[in-house]
Amino acid sequence: MSRLKRADRPYDIVLFGATGFAGELTAEYLAAHAPEGLRWAIAGRNEDKLQRLRERLPGRAEIGILRADVSDPASLRALAEHARVVATTVGPYVRHGEALVAGCADTGADYLDISGEPEFVDLMYVRHDARARETGARLVHACGFDSVPHDLGAYFTVQQLPEGVPLTVDGYVTADATFSGGTFASALGQFARGRQMAAAARERGRHEPRLVGRRAKAPASAPRFAPEVGAWALPLPTIDPQIVCRSARALERYGPDFRYRHYAAVRSLPVAVGGVAAVGALLAAAQVPPARRWLSGRLKPGEGPSAEKRARSWFSVRFVGEGGGRRVFTEVSGGDPGYDETAKMFAEAALALALDDLPPTSGQVTTAVAMGDALIERLRASGIRFRVAAAH
Repeated sequence: MSRLKRADRPYDIVLFGATGFAGELTAEYLAAHAPEGLRWAIAGRNEDKLQRLRERLPGRAEIGILRADVSDPASLRALAEHARVVATTVGPYVRHGEALVAGCADTGADYLDISGEPEFVDLMYVRHDARARETGARLVHACGFDSVPHDLGAYFTVQQLPEGVPLTVDGYVTADATFSGGTFASALGQFARGRQMAAAARERGRHEPRLVGRRAKAPASAPRFAPEVGAWALPLPTIDPQIVCRSARALERYGPDFRYRHYAAVRSLPVAVGGVAAVGALLAAAQVPPARRWLSGRLKPGEGPSAEKRARSWFSVRFVGEGGGRRVFTEVSGGDPGYDETAKMFAEAALALALDDLPPTSGQVTTAVAMGDALIERLRASGIRFRVAAAH
C-alpha cells in the first residue's frame, strides 16, 4: 500500500495501551510534543479510563479515542485500519501482541512496540514479515530502552569508522533506574520460556535469507575485565545484540565482517559477582510455577517508579568501535531509561514513521534500518545525547 493511500486514514498515530504505566507516559509525551495538525488517538479496552486520560492531556479536544481489546482480533484489525502508525505498549507481547501485528501487516499500517521479548520478535518475523512486505507495512519492535540506544548507538559508532573493512563494536551499559510491573512480568515470562525462545530462534533461522559475501554476528562471550572502560563487563542476556546484528545484516555500511558484543559495565568486582548470582537466582525461580507466581505478585503490571525516582535515574551506553586501523569511543546517554526516556524514544519513533522522509523499507525492520539518522536527530533534539568521546 502506498503512503498516499495510507494518508487517507483518520489518524496518523494511534497509541494502544495508553492507560498503562508506559502508555500514559507516552501519551503525555505525544500530547506535549505533537506538531500542529498531527491526527492521533489513544486506544484501549476501557473507554472510561481513556476519557479520563484524555481530560488530563493538553490539546485534549484534538485527541481521538478508539476502543480495542487484545481478546477481540476484529477490534485490533479495525484499529489498524484507522491508523498510519500503530504504537502499542500492551505486553507481555508473546501473550497479547500477535493479533495487532497481524492486523497491521494485513492492512499496511506501520507497527511499533517496546517489546524486549526475543521469542515474540522471532515468531512475528516468521508469521508476518512476508505479508508486511506485500502491503508495505513496517514492523518495528524494541522501540524503547530495548533497543533504541544500543541499536542506534552501534549505528552511530559504525558511522565514525572506515567503510568497507571488518568492524567490531562493543557496547557497555550502566544505569541507575527502577523497573515497572509490566517489565518485571515480561522478564519473568522470558526466563520461564527458554525452550520456546530457542525454538522460535531456530525457526527464524530457517526463514531468514542467508547473507552473501558479508558476515554479521553477535557471539556469546564470558565475563571479563574491560580496561577500555575500566569496568567488569558482564554479558547481558537481552534482545539488544540480536537487534544490532539484524541492522548490520541489512545495512552494508557495517562492512563485510561485523561483530557486536553487549555488556553491563560494573566497576566493583563484588557487585559484579552479586549481579550474576541474582540473575541466576531469578532465572532458577522462574522455572518453578509457584515461585514465579509469588514473584509476579511483588510488582503488578501497571505499577512503576514514582516521578521523583525517575527524575533521579539515568543511563549511559558506551561503545568501543574498531576497524581499518581506527578506534573510536562513543556514548549514548540520558535520563530514566525504562520509562521517561523509553516514552520519549517510542513517541519519537512513531512521529518519525508518521512524518519523516525515510528510506523505503517494509516488513520486520529495526530502528536503525527504518529510521536511522532521522531518529537520532529527533532524539538529540529531545535531550538524549549521542557523542564521540574519543577517536584515534
